[in-house]
Formats: sequence, structure tokens, C-alpha cells
Amino acid sequence: MKTIIGPAIFLAQFMGDDAPYNSLDSICAWVASLGYKGIQIPTWDGRCFDLKKAAKSKTYCNEIKGLVASHGLKITELSTHLQGQLVAVHPAYDIMFDGFAPPEVQGNPKARTKWAVQQVKWAAAASRNLGLKNSVTFSGALLWHTVYPWPQRPAGLVNTGFTELAKRWIPILNYYNDCGVNLCYEIHPGEDIHDGHTFELFLKYTKNHKRAHILYDPSHFVLQQLDYLQFIDFYHERIKMFHVKDAEFNPSGKSGVYGGYQDWINRAGRFRSLGDGQTDFAAIFSKLSQYGFDGWAVLEWECCIKSPEQGAAEGAPFIARHIIEVTKKTFDDFASGGSSEKINRKILGF
Repeated sequence: MKTIIGPAIFLAQFMGDDAPYNSLDSICAWVASLGYKGIQIPTWDGRCFDLKKAAKSKTYCNEIKGLVASHGLKITELSTHLQGQLVAVHPAYDIMFDGFAPPEVQGNPKARTKWAVQQVKWAAAASRNLGLKNSVTFSGALLWHTVYPWPQRPAGLVNTGFTELAKRWIPILNYYNDCGVNLCYEIHPGEDIHDGHTFELFLKYTKNHKRAHILYDPSHFVLQQLDYLQFIDFYHERIKMFHVKDAEFNPSGKSGVYGGYQDWINRAGRFRSLGDGQTDFAAIFSKLSQYGFDGWAVLEWECCIKSPEQGAAEGAPFIARHIIEVTKKTFDDFASGGSSEKINRKILGF
């Protein structure tokens, strides 16, 4: 067993154009004042990080680490959620996802994919330069439009889709292996990897790649009505990252998992700030500790009601309260009478 590290916070939902959210220095000061010990960095946001420079310059990475450390913080991981999404995009989503890419590749899916692949690879090199062992991304989606199909999926469609998905990701995963970094896929609706079965399919088609791992975020499983505790039992060996995010699911006679095209505030399933939803975090922290998860507990704030400032302020103490300092002894050690092979054999009547 191992004690989970934290609390940490994912900066993506907090970066902005106004202080203290408009630079790495000022936002680090803010999150440190709230009690956080680590930050997860969104690599697409130039206000806090230059991904290309970090991939090519250890000096720059040392400067970034020094700045973060000056606030008593550590960098937990780098995120390429937006760039990873663009590694695999079905044409139906081209227009909506173009906004994730720079203007020079928008409207050009082939150039956009090439840009995305380079970005995700740079995150591997940057992680190596920063001394990080894990990074997080999205898988993208070629099959998502067929997740609940009508008409039925033609025979072989899933095979074709995951063959192509693996073809795009294997060279990236190989590069991560060269850099000594794990690539963790956030299991997420809208991605081809969105539950346990699809993660297993991805492993199958990537030949069980040693660098393909999981970012565990229970909120997405609450919304899918998936057993998020048993998921840990199944996949704990592949879980290398952890987003602490809450959610609730309140179905009605009008709406369920699919949401009825309602705004977040009116959906049956919706994200909430920590402690305001239905997620059993005590059980989650217990299971992860039991299985020896040695990574960070990272707040990802998304809530349809509460402000990000209040959610962040409440998040650090919430995570700190749930981190279990794992025991180094058995509770009944006081009653031990000692042991030896001779005594053991005598007890067994040998």
C-alpha cells in the first residue's frame, strides 16, 4: 500500500485573462494560498506554458520547475486533452473541434492531425525534461457516432475503427516509451475509449502497449452509471493518474443518461463540486490506497452551480481529508507471539 500524494489542482478550468489566473506565477501563488501542493498543467495554454520550448529546452523546464517550487508546489503531470482529441476526429465533428487547433491548420483535417500528433509527442519530451513519469490525453473518436447505433453497426466496423485508432496512437506510444513516460487516457464519453470494454479493445489493438494507461475520473462513470469502484478492482494496475471530480445522476420521467439536449443545469447527470455530488470518495481513496496507487489526487473543477473560486477553495481541504496515511503495521501486532518455522510446524501438528 502507498499513501496518495496531494492535494493538487488541474489549471485548465481556471486560466484566464485576468489576474491571478493569467500567468503561471500568479496562479501558482493563488493555488498555494488555498493549500494545494501540486499543479497539473494544460499544455495548450500559452499563458502558463510553452510546450514546444519545454520539449526542446531543459533550461526552460528547470526555470518552470523553479518558478513552481518557489510557491511550494510541484508539477504533477502535463495535459494534452485538446491535442489528443484531434489525433482522431470523425468528419462529422470537424467544425466543432477545429477550435482546438491553431488557425493555420483549421479547415484542413490532415494538417490538423499532424499538428496534434506533434503536440502530444512534444508533451512526452517535455515530461521527460521535467522529470515527470505520467502525462494525460484523450484518445479522440472515430466510432463515437455509432455508440448507440441506428441502424445497427455493420459487421467489422468496430474492428476497422480500433485498427485505425491504434495505427494513429502506436507511434506516439512508442515515442512515450522512448522518453520513459506513461500516456494516460482519460476514460470519457465522447472518446472511443470511454469505459472498461473500450479500454480493453484499445489495449488489444495496440498489442497491450506498456505505456497505455488510465486517468481515473469517477465523475464520468457516475454519468454513465458504471460501477466506478469495481472499475478500480479491474484496472488498478493501469491506473496511473486520478482526477478528483464529483457528479450526480438524478433520472426523471423525462431524461436519463442521454440528457435530452438539456443544458448542464437541467440534465439528469451533471458535474458538481467536491462533496456536492453522489460520488463515494471515501471508498475510492480506500481502494486506490489498498492497491498501491502512488500518484497525485488532482482536483478537476467542473460544476454547473458553484463558482470555480469556491470549488477550488473547498477542494484542497476535501482532498486532504480523504488522503489515507497508509499503515505500516497490522492492527493486532500487539498480540503477536512471534514466529519461526519450528513454531509454525508445531502449530500445524507436523
